[in-house]
Amino acid sequence: MSNSLFSKEMQDQLKELKGQLSKGRDTNSPEGENQKPTEPVALPTQKQVKKTVKQLDSEHIDDDKVLFMQAMHGVNQLEDKNVRPPSNAEKARKPDAATLSKRAAAQGSEASDLGAGLSDMQALLNPVASEAYLSYKQPTLQNKIFDQLKKGKLRWYDAVDIHGCTIEEAREAMTQLLSQAKQKNETMVKIVHGKGSEAILKTCVNGWLRQLPEVLAFCSAPPKDGGNGAVLVLLKKPKVDGE
Repeated sequence: MSNSLFSKEMQDQLKELKGQLSKGRDTNSPEGENQKPTEPVALPTQKQVKKTVKQLDSEHIDDDKVLFMQAMHGVNQLEDKNVRPPSNAEKARKPDAATLSKRAAAQGSEASDLGAGLSDMQALLNPVASEAYLSYKQPTLQNKIFDQLKKGKLRWYDAVDIHGCTIEEAREAMTQLLSQAKQKNETMVKIVHGKGSEAILKTCVNGWLRQLPEVLAFCSAPPKDGGNGAVLVLLKKPKVDGE
């Protein structure tokens, strides 16, 4: 590269560009509202450019690249507003079986006691079909309330999905869900057991719930809540101290 980085013509063009940039934009023009605020632009000197060229290995930098470097000096990359930022306000997901099982193991006591008396054998001796509609209620429950349960008119508060669980994991998750509902004074929960070709977990849930005195009734959920792959469970209202 010669001693002068620019030809005389390019130096004249650069001076003209520098003069235009230093004046800023005319905010009185009709397009002024859509333009950025007026702000003087200071370009680097040739000495500074030469230093940069030397750092970048001058044999690979020609006059056009140097001119571009000067013109782009001080330009910052604009934020890409088309990129969706990560959302921290996602809806809280319902706990899965593994999460509830870990909680049950950590808390022990009440959840373990609730599931201790459940008989897997008793449940498995009464298999149900994958598409079967499950329905159960204690004699003391009013038929009117049971009808509301079957029509999906009673709101459920919490749910657990036991898809892919072993029988042991499913039992722990179910009993932990019921224990949490009792602690929170909730009377309605949902258990998503799935169907499957042999409906093992569906059979177990059907048998386990019938063994628990805390369960007033349960039935297969309406289509919007999982249909025959889930059950809505109505629990006894926890007693208030002094009752």
